[in-house]
Amino acid sequence: MKIKIQISPDIEEPYAIIYSNTMTEEIQEIADKLNSSQNVITAIDNEQIVILEPTDIYMLRMENDQLIVYCKQKRYLSNKRLYEMEKILGNNFMRISKSTIINLKKISCVEPSFNGTMLILLKNGSKDYISRKYLPKFKKYLGL
Repeated sequence: MKIKIQISPDIEEPYAIIYSNTMTEEIQEIADKLNSSQNVITAIDNEQIVILEPTDIYMLRMENDQLIVYCKQKRYLSNKRLYEMEKILGNNFMRISKSTIINLKKISCVEPSFNGTMLILLKNGSKDYISRKYLPKFKKYLGL
């Protein structure tokens, strides 16, 4: 994809125009990222609202109908849905199952499993399995 940026003193608010012959998944992702760049990531900790940076987040997982946000040493609750967080977080995050999103920059190692899935271990000690549905995309990310 080619990118062209123009700086002009006449422009009061930045805007983006994307030229393409078809709507692709990549273009839709870029448009979603541009639209959601103003969203704030909030979580709840002991009745306090905490603002989190994406780099602080290791994993997000649905547990008992609640979204749990795993950071280095703490877990927080979020009122957002998993799909909403997926749109907000950006390219460093990937869904690995119906209920889990991980930060790709926080992966410690990946272990193949006997049933064709993979176990992801994160740098904070959290772990989860990549479901078969999401495994091809993850393998592509790894270059396998």
